[in-house]
Amino acid sequence: MKASRTKTPRKPVLKKSSNTSLKDPVGVYCRVRPLSVQDQECCIEVISETTIQIHPPDGYRIFRNGEYRETQYTFKEVFGTLVTQKALFDVVARPLVEDLIRGKNGLLFTYGVTGSGKTHTMTGSPGDGGLLPRCLDMIFNSIGPFQAKRFVFKLDDKNGVDVQCEVDALLERQKRDAMPIPKTPSGKRQIDPEFADMISVRDHCKVEEVEEDNVYSVFVSYIEIYNNYIYDLLEEIPFDPIKPKWNSCNTPVQNGDFIPPQSKVLREDQNHNMYVIGCTEVEVKSTEEAFEVFWRGQKKRRIANTQLNRESSRSHSVFMIKLAQAPLDADGDNVLQEREQITLSQMSLVDLAGSERTNRTKAEGNRLREAGNINQSLMTLRTCIEVLRENQMYGTNKMVPYRDSKLTHLFKNYFDGEGKVRMIVCVNPKAEDYEESLQVMRFAEMTQEVEVARPVDKPLFGLTPGRRFRNQAFKDELSRKLEIRGGPISGETEEQSVTEMLLQNFPPLPSCELLDVNDDQTLPRLIEVLEKRHRMRQMLSEEFTKNVLAFKTMLQEFDSSIVSKENYAQGKLTEKEKMIAGQKMEIERLEKKTKTLEYKIEILEKTTTIYEEDKRNLQQELESKSQKLQRQASDKRRLEARLQGMVTETTMKWEKECERRVAAKQLEMQNKLWVKDEKLKQLKAIVTEPKNEKPERPSREKDREKAFQRSASPPPAPTAPPVRLRHRRSRSAGERWVDHKPPSNVPTETVMQPHVPHAITVAAANEKALAKCDKYMLTHQELASDGEIETKLIKGDVYRTRGGGQAVQFTDIETLKQESPTGRKRRSSPSSPTPPEDAAESEWTDVETRCSVAVEMRAGSNLGPGYQHHAQPKRRKP
Repeated sequence: MKASRTKTPRKPVLKKSSNTSLKDPVGVYCRVRPLSVQDQECCIEVISETTIQIHPPDGYRIFRNGEYRETQYTFKEVFGTLVTQKALFDVVARPLVEDLIRGKNGLLFTYGVTGSGKTHTMTGSPGDGGLLPRCLDMIFNSIGPFQAKRFVFKLDDKNGVDVQCEVDALLERQKRDAMPIPKTPSGKRQIDPEFADMISVRDHCKVEEVEEDNVYSVFVSYIEIYNNYIYDLLEEIPFDPIKPKWNSCNTPVQNGDFIPPQSKVLREDQNHNMYVIGCTEVEVKSTEEAFEVFWRGQKKRRIANTQLNRESSRSHSVFMIKLAQAPLDADGDNVLQEREQITLSQMSLVDLAGSERTNRTKAEGNRLREAGNINQSLMTLRTCIEVLRENQMYGTNKMVPYRDSKLTHLFKNYFDGEGKVRMIVCVNPKAEDYEESLQVMRFAEMTQEVEVARPVDKPLFGLTPGRRFRNQAFKDELSRKLEIRGGPISGETEEQSVTEMLLQNFPPLPSCELLDVNDDQTLPRLIEVLEKRHRMRQMLSEEFTKNVLAFKTMLQEFDSSIVSKENYAQGKLTEKEKMIAGQKMEIERLEKKTKTLEYKIEILEKTTTIYEEDKRNLQQELESKSQKLQRQASDKRRLEARLQGMVTETTMKWEKECERRVAAKQLEMQNKLWVKDEKLKQLKAIVTEPKNEKPERPSREKDREKAFQRSASPPPAPTAPPVRLRHRRSRSAGERWVDHKPPSNVPTETVMQPHVPHAITVAAANEKALAKCDKYMLTHQELASDGEIETKLIKGDVYRTRGGGQAVQFTDIETLKQESPTGRKRRSSPSSPTPPEDAAESEWTDVETRCSVAVEMRAGSNLGPGYQHHAQPKRRKP
């Protein structure tokens, strides 16, 4: 199956606001332990010096796409299975030791699953010491000749340190020597062969630049965090040699003389650093003594046998190294008695217990509870790292839950304050640890994005450097000159040499025994010898006086030379002080300038941030506008295409409709023309007939026949009086009218004829006639559907236009039409047959309806064509 190689995505680190304190990311390193079995399946592969690749083992559950996923993780440096402890120490721990001697704090901890080699990395094995013994060896190699005497530095109960005078320190040392031989390790005792191979480091590494005018003292302490409780591993408790301290369940045995260890409490000092109250802190003077203290506490650490590790750590262990240093006084003899000048730095070496899954370790009882507390503390550490990373990357101010676990609460100041933090991720490449190793890698990758404030360098002390060596050189020179002038300087040796010289130079005394009264030789010889001794004594006195005078002269010369040198040194010191004062002024000026530039830089950065934000917003707005315009353009194109299609479709539709209507209209007009031609022929025949013969119109006769056949009403009486002809007068007879009667009009025989008085009758409308009148009437004739002639009087108002002409606006239409009263169907005749379809439009049901319509003639009535008075609403003048 082909594997897809992907790399874990990294979130882009956001740009944070400028801060006066510089920060460095947490240094995360990875160490891969060798496989315990040669042919064991491996799931981790080292790709480069900074990258490893982890892939699922064979038979592992595949992903959704059916392919295995290989993930790569990047570290500051990756150490393979063949790396030595020295190479690991030089890269990871050596810079922390150098910072410790320079007065800076450091934290180094190992992290990984159980059985991944964390304890081996920290402690080492026989013949190959780990990081801890190498750190101790480098510290004492660097400060060995500059260590203070024991008890010169004394730690207090508030995580501070004091300096004692020589008298108090001497009393403390005498008190310690007077005590019985303690169980605490001593530098004069032989090294325990159990760990002798671990500290026999052949690499004599040391810090190159050590402050030689300071004195140093090293204090160590060792604690463990077990089930979220802190215990002191160096605490001396009563020991029962018969019964063990702990039984197989790691619980204290019921013994009256045995007191179980009490858990310790965390406190915060005045510098906001966390420390353990009442923790045993031992002053050590050598690597052997320090490691013996560690080994004594290591034996008390809780370990147990599990399915995954024969010696599995059941607690988090913390070995703390404190280095106190203070400068010498101006003479270079004693420690300066000023607490403000003491520097206390600390380095913590943490061996975390491994995370584990209970279904793999088969843990039960206390082992299960221990595993739960270990996983809970590691989960709290991961949560704190996540919150720190979120606060630093996104500018949030979430509370970091340090207090949820003793482990995170103890190292709170390392992440919040100043110090260098480094982590070694130990992994086991075997396939069974794939899921646990994957979680460890994700946590390590996230930890690399957390930044810790860079330690600040300590200010320089004001005394002249090189005081220690000048004082030592002065003592050596004084001893040499005293030896040249008067022999050795020790009092005992000097007394012996003077006595020997006197005994050798003085003549021996003769025998003073008088055996005979007449002996006259013994006394003269005695007198002679005494005289010689007296003369020699006088010579010695004179020589001694000369030597005293010479020594006084030498002392005076030495005093004068010292005074001259002091004057010269005072002059030089004055010049240096002036130079230092000038340099201080220059430094202050540069600091002010630096602050001003930093302020300007901060303002420029804020302005740049604002501009970048505005630019980003404008770019987003421009992109949104562009997208909107593109969408509108695309919508417009689609709409245009749609409208074009609709226009084309509508055009084709209306073209077809117009063609159809034109064809229908042509057919209708042809029919009308044919009907008109027929009517004209009939009219022509009627007109051309003789006047004495007036036969009835065939249409009327036909109508009367139809009416006689259909209607049940009686015919009109023949004796009715004749109707008198009279003219119908127009409604607007009192106004000036233009009566337009085309020459093609046919005169009708209706009783009511249009008659307009004071009207100008014209055959064609002209401007002259329209200028004299304010009303206009057009007489129009057309053939109705029943074959009768219908006369329409179209009326309008005459208006003057702006150009000086005349315009007519039509306002009303009057219709005059003839109908036969006998040719209608009455509504009351039940026995009338059904009329044909062609006569339905011209027939009416009763006389009452016809009379009401003929009488009213209302404008705008909708009673139908042929019988109503049409009128259009009058338009307003534009």
